[in-house]
Amino acid sequence: MLLRKHGIGEKLLGTFGDWLINRWQRVCIKGKQFIWEEAWSGVPHGSVLGPLLFLIFVNDLEDNTSGTVIKFADDTKIFRQVRDVHDNIRMQADLDRLLEWADKWQMQFNVSKCKVMHVGQKNPGILYIMRCITCR
Repeated sequence: MLLRKHGIGEKLLGTFGDWLINRWQRVCIKGKQFIWEEAWSGVPHGSVLGPLLFLIFVNDLEDNTSGTVIKFADDTKIFRQVRDVHDNIRMQADLDRLLEWADKWQMQFNVSKCKVMHVGQKNPGILYIMRCITCR
């Protein structure tokens, strides 16, 4: 288990498990309360542990990439200097590795929010693609 890898012991693992299972939630809109439904997945919003567990979960995201990856909360940035076609291929390979990681851990990047920033007057403005793993 990922948490064991980070040195979290059995007692604390049990506490996390108790915290994440048998949860119920309901939606309240303008004073109208809907019925309680069991929450099957996810971390309770507004919790202190949620962000910490998320950071532990995504800690290895950039493993096996050659570019520089910066993470803040649920935002990820990857960058590198692209001087030639080989750098271009490496950048695309890094994007593919990030998507493989996301597929392995059943997460998704919001591709519609992903942007490419080209810097420099001689930059060729190469197109990079974030392809769905199951769509390849």
